Amino acid sequence: MKKAFKTLLSAFKIPDLRRRLLFTAGILIVFRFAAHIPVPGVDIAALKQLFARNQLLGLLDIFSGGTLANFSILALGLNPYINASIIFQLLTMVIPALEELSKEGEYGREKINQYTRYLTVPLACVQALGMYALLKNQQIIAFLAPLNLLGLVVTMVAGTVFLMWLGELVTENGIGNGISMLIFAGIVGRFPVSIGQTAAILEPENLFNLAVFGTMSLAVVAAIVTVNEATRRVRVAYAKRIRGRRIYGGRDTYLPLRLNQAGVIPIIFAISLILLPSMMGNFLRAVPNQTIASLAGGLANLFNPGGLVYNFTYFFLVVGFTYFYTAVVFNPIKIADEIKKHGGFIPGIRPGPPTAEYLNRILNRITLVGAIFLGLVAILPSIAQGLTGVATMTLGGTGVLIVVSVVLETTKQLEAMMVMRSYEGFLK
Repeated sequence: MKKAFKTLLSAFKIPDLRRRLLFTAGILIVFRFAAHIPVPGVDIAALKQLFARNQLLGLLDIFSGGTLANFSILALGLNPYINASIIFQLLTMVIPALEELSKEGEYGREKINQYTRYLTVPLACVQALGMYALLKNQQIIAFLAPLNLLGLVVTMVAGTVFLMWLGELVTENGIGNGISMLIFAGIVGRFPVSIGQTAAILEPENLFNLAVFGTMSLAVVAAIVTVNEATRRVRVAYAKRIRGRRIYGGRDTYLPLRLNQAGVIPIIFAISLILLPSMMGNFLRAVPNQTIASLAGGLANLFNPGGLVYNFTYFFLVVGFTYFYTAVVFNPIKIADEIKKHGGFIPGIRPGPPTAEYLNRILNRITLVGAIFLGLVAILPSIAQGLTGVATMTLGGTGVLIVVSVVLETTKQLEAMMVMRSYEGFLK
């Protein structure tokens, strides 16, 4: 974290980066202000009591940055957009037309992003209706006439579209990935609330458990930083080339393969999917058909946050998405072709397809370690709650993983921008 603050202070000395940092800060301020604009007709006091006793809704509120407990115009957060992104990334692997489109460079990525935005709107409509049905069943919101219900749905969908727009503005004109930065701001905004809730219920006999929890949290943060910074360096040699009287190449370099190539994305994808069974179960509990209601109740209980099935499913989703996203962001065939094109080779490995197979084999091994680590960290909050009994801070456990990862990734992007502007001195 000390390195992150040092890099941030150094970046402020560069006019272009200072403008980007201030722009990002301005967007985050707008986001936090909008998070406190409530939708009319909701009993906020009763809503907060419901979230306090429901672990699933409390976890959803953490990832929405408190917008759900306040039932603001941003109550749906970025969940519909994240779900749409997951759907299109999966479709890219099974639909040849989308796969070809994804290989068309910037144009292809922009078209897929456009399709993702289109899909976000109907998904947001479905989630808005589900949230209304849940709150109506809990008698927190009154029955709405069709026209008023339409206004509620339109307001919530517009909030999600507004967040998508803010995220794209940050990506284009600010620092870091816009979607990740908004999730980061929401989680950080909820930390003071979690600390306050813990302090309110703190008793002398819980001090030891709280100290154990704090020690575990520091150890997890240190482990996250270590794993995110860990790399497997693959030696790449370049043959000497003589042009005229000058000799080019002949030097060795290293290709760094990160232990965690996917970053924070697998956690965001996994948490979006693992919450769907509980949400669907709670939604279908109120249907008149007793068989469906009973099955829905069993589904909701089976995937209750903190339960065995929930944690196992969450763990394997994180592992699976880590492999999936690593395959998306790192293409061994393309890397092998680039090495061959520039006259390079890995000692002992023939250029071309054998190099790609070698890189893929190494990547699979190191990704297994990174994926298992991410999965363990993701379910560690439930383990910590069982050991210490501190439930209020456990909800922020998964958030710590996202916060630390986003800080590290944003710091690296800042450093890369500073190097591009020939300010290497700031990195020393």
